[in-house]
Amino acid sequence: MAEADIFSHIETAFPGTIQEQHSSHGNDTIVIDRGDLPTVLSQLKEHPDFAFNLLLDITGVDFFGKEPRFEVVYHLHSLTHNHRLRVKVRLTEESAELPSAASVWKSANWLEREVWDMFGITFTDHPDLRRILMYEEFRGHPLCKDYPVNKRQPLVEERDPITNPWHKG
Repeated sequence: MAEADIFSHIETAFPGTIQEQHSSHGNDTIVIDRGDLPTVLSQLKEHPDFAFNLLLDITGVDFFGKEPRFEVVYHLHSLTHNHRLRVKVRLTEESAELPSAASVWKSANWLEREVWDMFGITFTDHPDLRRILMYEEFRGHPLCKDYPVNKRQPLVEERDPITNPWHKG
């Protein structure tokens, strides 16, 4: 599917939902509103014209000092059409939450946990939103640009994951 084709297909499938669109070096990108995210993501996966059946990554971007402060970026790939698409959603600092995409792609479970852990962006209806990279007692979200680099974290006992697991159950 050519660049113009993907954008025209998306605009036809989701009239009025695309806030911005651009392509650079073969990377097609659309920007949508938070409220449109669940519908757009599920249709991009399920509709045969798109068939974005692989969620490659979800990441966050912090534009500290600007509003909206955060951007969450979904990197999608269609194995059927061999096409990539980035879907971006912009969030203010006061409302840094999105609906979870874990019901659309199972891999979103861990990717959303990483975005929450590093940036503090919450994913509503996530099945298990807890730290994945930092230890439980860690305070703050280290990839936020206002995170103090010289902050001291609480000391915690060394744990053997077999005899003293973090989560019992």
